[in-house]
Amino acid sequence: MILVLAGTSDARALAIEIIKEGYRLLATVVTENAANELKESGIPVQVGRLTDEEMVSLIETKGIQTVVDASHPFAEEASKNAISAAKKAGVPYIRYERESQTFHYKKIKVVESYEEAADIAATKKGVVMLTTGSKTLQVFTEKLLGNPNIRLIARMLPRVDNMEKCEQLGLPQKNIVAIQGPFTKEFDQALYKQYGVTVMITKESGKVGSVDEKVEAAKDIGIEVIMIGRPKIQYGIVHSNFFDVLQELHKTVVPQLAN
Repeated sequence: MILVLAGTSDARALAIEIIKEGYRLLATVVTENAANELKESGIPVQVGRLTDEEMVSLIETKGIQTVVDASHPFAEEASKNAISAAKKAGVPYIRYERESQTFHYKKIKVVESYEEAADIAATKKGVVMLTTGSKTLQVFTEKLLGNPNIRLIARMLPRVDNMEKCEQLGLPQKNIVAIQGPFTKEFDQALYKQYGVTVMITKESGKVGSVDEKVEAAKDIGIEVIMIGRPKIQYGIVHSNFFDVLQELHKTVVPQLAN
């Protein structure tokens, strides 16, 4: 059996391909919404964050033969736990990583952390649109809320816990854009214009995350972009397409036909 760290659309697509190859698998995700999407595709799934020790226990009890980490490029803790668990359990670890993108735009600044992005944004004036999700929202509210020169707009998934977090951090309701993508360049442009955005903050999540649309929309209007680069993790075996992941599985895993 294969353990797949999932939760994104491309991870779901990869899981389907692995099943088609005749392997049994178990996917793990953090949210119920992600779990429901996997279940709709007929993919067995377990919900909840796992420590490395909990993942070791899962590997042993389920007879996992290899770990395929297809988690989000910024799910740093999940990847580190998976790497550690695979090593402790003595099973192969394979990382599926979305291809990185390079953007040519004079008004784009690439940084290494959320904190650095917040520090730079704090030196600006105008409307800052945050499109990095709710997990690190506090990093930005601490630096930007209360700044008389800045209006912080946060775009995030329309989940109850996200709205509760915004309320706890003091982000006004009028400054929340609760919506689920992906979005077209035209949609992003309309959103930037609606709020009068002068600075957009994003992550280098890859094409699947529609980062190129966000950046191109900003470029066309002349908006400054602060982009957070991916975490630097030593994954070991890394592939950026499904075919190579499947080939790696064929080399390292004893086939088990799916039921």
